[in-house]
Amino acid sequence: MNWKATLVMVLFLIITIAGSYFLLVSGQQPDPEIISYSLSDKDRPKAEVKSAYSDMGEMKVSEDKSADFIVKNIGEKPLQLSRISSSCNCTFGQLILDGKESKYYGMHSVSSFAGEILPGKEAVIRVIYRPSIMPVYGVVEREVFVDSNDPQNQKLVFKVKANVK
Repeated sequence: MNWKATLVMVLFLIITIAGSYFLLVSGQQPDPEIISYSLSDKDRPKAEVKSAYSDMGEMKVSEDKSADFIVKNIGEKPLQLSRISSSCNCTFGQLILDGKESKYYGMHSVSSFAGEILPGKEAVIRVIYRPSIMPVYGVVEREVFVDSNDPQNQKLVFKVKANVK
């Protein structure tokens, strides 16, 4: 191979690698800015969750079930929900805000976005349980975790229970 062909091949590789890097980096979103508050702040977000537990009853291992939990911002500043994750690879959390559904997030796919609930508004945290992913029989409890910028409720925990047959 002559030096010109080698040069063309090296340039091609450099352009290919640089282009791949650009595509990967440009597709990533920066982590959202989470606004922190202290308990002494009068104007701050306040998360209200009337129920954080749901008994799904009996279900087959081949079934999927979900439970919805309402989170209301009764504070004066936007409530940010972030870092949705779960206690098991068979359980997922989803944020539904203003009718828009986020992706499912779980034990190995923690969310990197923040949903914002304006004062006086509500959002839904949906917990999805899929026992077929990790078959366990009998009474099972699973949890979804959500971080919040409410200094009094920084970690929201939503629990579901099922009797898997």
